[in-house]
Amino acid sequence: MKYALVGCGRVAPSHINAAAKNGFEIIAVCDIDNGHIDDMFSRAVPVDNENIRRYSDFCEMYDKEKPELVSIALPSGLHAEAAIEAIKRGINVIIEKPMAMSIKDADEIIRLSKEYNVKVSACHQNRFNIAVQEMRAALENGRFGKLSNAAVTVRWSRGEDYYSQADWRGKFESDGGTLMNQCIHGIDLLRWMCGDCLKRVYGATRRQHHPYIEAEDVGTAVFEFENGVIATVEGTVNVAGFDMEEHLTLLGETGTVKLGGTSANTIEIWKFLDNPEDSKDGFHEKTLNVYGNGHTSLFEDMALAIRENRAPYVDAEAGKRALEAVLAIYKSAYTGAPVELPLTDAAGIDFKDMFER
Repeated sequence: MKYALVGCGRVAPSHINAAAKNGFEIIAVCDIDNGHIDDMFSRAVPVDNENIRRYSDFCEMYDKEKPELVSIALPSGLHAEAAIEAIKRGINVIIEKPMAMSIKDADEIIRLSKEYNVKVSACHQNRFNIAVQEMRAALENGRFGKLSNAAVTVRWSRGEDYYSQADWRGKFESDGGTLMNQCIHGIDLLRWMCGDCLKRVYGATRRQHHPYIEAEDVGTAVFEFENGVIATVEGTVNVAGFDMEEHLTLLGETGTVKLGGTSANTIEIWKFLDNPEDSKDGFHEKTLNVYGNGHTSLFEDMALAIRENRAPYVDAEAGKRALEAVLAIYKSAYTGAPVELPLTDAAGIDFKDMFER
């Protein structure tokens, strides 16, 4: 499969590694800064990058190289534009989170993917974590019984050195804060496990320790689902100096599971009434960083989806749902009132003056 990468920043090595491990033919990469490309290859698994063409304009790359699949790892505010241009050329797309910065752009990506008959996958790779897959299998097999409540907690650290890497970081139009950037993977998992049909959101956000950014460095929320489940969200980058944890907890009538580690890659609690001896407590999937190992499996699934002409495991609709949940938290925090879903029109830029009013 002919593959190309758009954007060679912080997460890009995970994309190149996943493409290489799946045996894709890596034909080209694109970034406006050639130094970013060099740095990415230095941090990725060894590939024959001498024969990989380099571009600074993704439309030029699309037109000249005609890849079958591209992945987009640009700054968040550029995801939609790069995806839409690829889709219009009949190219299948994997889009890093968030898939867009507005409901309008997410809807356009979904509409065009149907019009041009291409596959679009939102890069929520933590769905492929072994611990997450174990939780999902137990849920689909009915082992939890009726769900009661759930929670996701992302407690990481991002300092001024992180935000100073690029001027788009920490801005509502181009990035958002901890909920949109660091916590959106956990929010995706929470929504997926609780039935997807989110009914109402109550949110609160603050900018506590990062006065040099525009968006939040801590955010909390309560989710109400159509099926009666209630869930809580906590996302923060205010841990002092290290990435502490990402927890996902699911409580039902007949089962309780708590995932932990730095990216929901560890099973901390695994208890089911139907088989008290079935214990997975202490299972840990070793990862090199908070991105986990899921990119490789997500890329593999996308290739199969293209060959088998089926929807990807994490499709564009899933990407929109995660985006919608974060925008709903922002809107609730901004207005001081609960927000009813679905959201029909919301964008990160709507909350530009969240902490300046």
